[in-house]
Parts: sequence; structure tokens; C-alpha cells
Amino acid sequence: MTRTIINPNDEDYYSNSWLFNGKPFLSKHIKDYVGFVYLIVEIDTQKKYLGRKYFYQLRKVKGKTKRQRTESNWKKYYGSSKEVLEQVAKKDFYNFKRIILSLHTTKGDVNYEEVKQQFQRNVLERDDYYNDNINGKWYKKPEHISERRVYSRLDKILEI
Repeated sequence: MTRTIINPNDEDYYSNSWLFNGKPFLSKHIKDYVGFVYLIVEIDTQKKYLGRKYFYQLRKVKGKTKRQRTESNWKKYYGSSKEVLEQVAKKDFYNFKRIILSLHTTKGDVNYEEVKQQFQRNVLERDDYYNDNINGKWYKKPEHISERRVYSRLDKILEI
């Protein structure tokens, strides 16, 4: 199992770092980005989870009327999938590799890229992905429904 080691004296240090282009991604790398699309890989099973996360959140501060922008929990984040979170709790979190696939400057672009990647990777119909829905609109189909699909042979000829 490969562990990402960062200098513990670094103020940005955090365990099991997110990797971008194979290198640890730190707060100082955020710059103008608002969020990212990621892939979490369970090392021993190679099962994956694809999602998105924002770097900042708006929080109401006690005694103030305006909301304040604060850094989110992105460094400790392991996705919103209950199944993934159960596995992280059950196994050592170092059994999971966290990879940033892309960085984005708008929330809309983060959302679009997440959905695009999920459809391109066919996450709902593959057993090696934990994802059970896309954007809360499309869900995994029971196997008996997927198995009974019939596609036209002309589909490849007609390329629209």
C-alpha cells in the first residue's frame, strides 16, 4: 500500500492527500478554483467512486448577518456514498487513493464535468463503481431490467 507522505511541519499537511497529476494537492494550490471532480479508488478491490467537491462553503456566522466563505472539509472528504464511507470506517483510510481528475473555476462547470464523467465511465452499469445514482436523477437499474434491453443494429450506422 503506497502512502502519500508530506512534511508534517507543512501548514497544509493532511493525511492521505488528494493527488493531482500524481502529486499531493494542498490549500495553496486552490487559487481561483472553486471545486474538483474526483475518483476514489479502493486499493485492495480496485472499486471506484466518482464525485465532485467544492473547496469553499458559505456559513452563517453567529452574530453576523452576512454569510462567510470558509474552506470546506475537502481534505478529509471521502465522498457522499454510504457504502464508501462504511468501507473507509471498516478499513484503514490509507486503503483508498484519492485522485483529483479535474479542477474548475465555476460550480456549474464542476457539476457538468461530474455528470459527464459519470455517464462516460458508465458508473451505473459497472460493478467496479460504488456510484448508485447520477445527480439524484438517474439510478442503477436492477439487473433483470438491464439484461432485457434490446438495441437496434442500425444505431452504429446512423451515428447522429
